[in-house]
Amino acid sequence: MQKLTLKNGILIPLVVLIGLTTACKKKDDDAPAPTSTPGKRTTTINYSTLTPTTSYRTAFLDKDGDTTVNRNDGRSRLMMFRALITYIGTAASTNTAIDSTVMSNMFANKNSPFTGNYAYLNGLDMSIKEATAFSKSNQSAVHNYLEYAFGRMAYISNYTGQTASKGTPGKNGTYLVDANGIEWAQIIQKTLIGGYHLDYIGNVLLSKGLNADNQHLVTGKKYTQLEHNWDEAYGFFTVNDMYYNGTTDQAAAKVSNEYYLGSYAWEYNKSGFVKLHSAFLKGRAAIHNNDMTEVRAQAAIIRGILETAIGGAANGYMGKASDGTATEASRVHAFGEGNGFVYSTRFCTQTGADDAFSADLLDDLITPATVTFYDITAAQFTTVATKLRTKFALL
Repeated sequence: MQKLTLKNGILIPLVVLIGLTTACKKKDDDAPAPTSTPGKRTTTINYSTLTPTTSYRTAFLDKDGDTTVNRNDGRSRLMMFRALITYIGTAASTNTAIDSTVMSNMFANKNSPFTGNYAYLNGLDMSIKEATAFSKSNQSAVHNYLEYAFGRMAYISNYTGQTASKGTPGKNGTYLVDANGIEWAQIIQKTLIGGYHLDYIGNVLLSKGLNADNQHLVTGKKYTQLEHNWDEAYGFFTVNDMYYNGTTDQAAAKVSNEYYLGSYAWEYNKSGFVKLHSAFLKGRAAIHNNDMTEVRAQAAIIRGILETAIGGAANGYMGKASDGTATEASRVHAFGEGNGFVYSTRFCTQTGADDAFSADLLDDLITPATVTFYDITAAQFTTVATKLRTKFALL
């Protein structure tokens, strides 16, 4: 399979499919070997036939009626994310010390770190690390930050029996924090929502990845490389055939099993999340039709909605962290989530945010006079929130 391959810092094609085990394949998505290799699809999809309840899995067929969809790569990337966050979560949920080496190995997919239902991931030729901050020239700096966070997470996992306070690591309510009131589990998760989930979908697959070949089928497959890139983005974004079951009712949508970026797009972009499934459908149909103007238009819509969700989440958690009527435990938890999302704004490139914007916000929070969560004032949170609302045009 010619796929976006992360190696030596550039995108290069592979000739054969590697790394996908039987365990990670979904039969409904596997496409049989083609009998011919047309230059492009011989039929077109009428965009008006696509609705918010159209199934992504069944909407895209070749002239023989076979599916051209394969979301396995994206789904595997999402499962790696879930496996890492699940392991990190055991520290607070089971009062168990966890190992930074295990976290690093899961991040890099080396030394067979995945167990149980996630064990099949060990055999895949992909990792969270290779795709994290892939669009950045300073990718290693983001990796180093996460490795540092793994170390901090492992350290505080030894203090689950203590009550946290300024200068003392432990649990503040049910949340495990360090002596400065930093909930590293949230820093890691929210940093990866931006640096892994958003960056790879928006800044790689739906940006550089749109330059992929759409004139020839991948050897032995029913799809072109461009079709597969789009499918990987969709599969990484959501496990569902219809994102939030195609509903436009936010309250009803909440019951759907969405994770990370998919979940926060619902929570923090209430007006935009309802447009995502249709944009993914129309963009994929446009690839089928070889209509690159429409492909790029739909990619821009998706990226804009997702980036607004990141900015909205950062803004929302700044408000929760400064809420004087909330418990300290709730505020410290909100600060951890908000801090991670503030870091992640650096990946919102279509919006115009960058490393400098993100760093400026973090500097507003942590100063020589306010080096811990317990020192930060409501005015500091408000300053950050105001900058976020301006940059992301939040109401």
